[in-house]
Amino acid sequence: MIYTVTVNPALDYVMHVDALRFDDINRTTGESLFYGGKGINVSVVLTRLGVETCALGFLAGFTGRQLEDMLLAEGVACDFHYLTEGYTRINVKIKAGTELDINARGPAASPADVAALVSRTRRLGSKDFLVLAGSIPSTLPDDLYETLLAEVEGSGARFVVDATGELLRRVLKFRPFLVKPNHHELGDLFGVTTETDGEIETYARRLQEMGARNVLVSRASKGALLVDETGGVHTIGVAKGKLVNSVGCGDSMVAGFLAGYVQTGDYAHALRLGSACGGATAFSEGLGTKDGILAVYDSLKQ
Repeated sequence: MIYTVTVNPALDYVMHVDALRFDDINRTTGESLFYGGKGINVSVVLTRLGVETCALGFLAGFTGRQLEDMLLAEGVACDFHYLTEGYTRINVKIKAGTELDINARGPAASPADVAALVSRTRRLGSKDFLVLAGSIPSTLPDDLYETLLAEVEGSGARFVVDATGELLRRVLKFRPFLVKPNHHELGDLFGVTTETDGEIETYARRLQEMGARNVLVSRASKGALLVDETGGVHTIGVAKGKLVNSVGCGDSMVAGFLAGYVQTGDYAHALRLGSACGGATAFSEGLGTKDGILAVYDSLKQ
């Protein structure tokens, strides 16, 4: 089972307008409602690939119930902890030629709420994965990831951390199975610029020395590079297609990588499937579908 944790999920309310005006009422030409949250995106793509997963995290109020209903309709297993106060946030995306994003802060969690979330990870065993994705909002303890990993460290479960900066640095001591910075984030960790494959490999290996087992680095238009725990280096380019959406591409890559690894234990296949999932999402209005993922997979060359 692959468990994902999303500590501050959201409903993304997307509104399309012809032009944004500040001197009159703006009327939309269309609206859409999506679930949002990095761990949630991972669980959705895993579900579409037929991989067993369960989404954990915090929800609150009627907006939280709406988000969970949307996930259940997708077939995603959920075991969220509901906060007694506040509401799961609604992020507003206004598309009027350019895009205006207004992201809400989200509800606060008490120490008892954190303990309730931690208790849900005690079921993990040696065949399980735990995915921690995204930043920790100011309404939650900044050591939440460390608390979760310390709880399950002795279970034999493998950890995946998709975070940046100091948050990533602080969890490397738990020897995560996978970390996934992009090449800019990788350079920022060490105060350098990483552009070439050689530079990316050098600093990916530095992350391994600090605790990471596998380091997957996305390289924008150059594709992705993986330094695996056996010392192997794998690269892959990007699929050809029209960019429609940039939201959730990295989360889709994490999901595809894990699905590929769980299914075969082969890092080259995992990288290819991860890249296919990221590409399929980039070419879609929402997260990539199974058919879209398979089509991109067939087009990729390693």
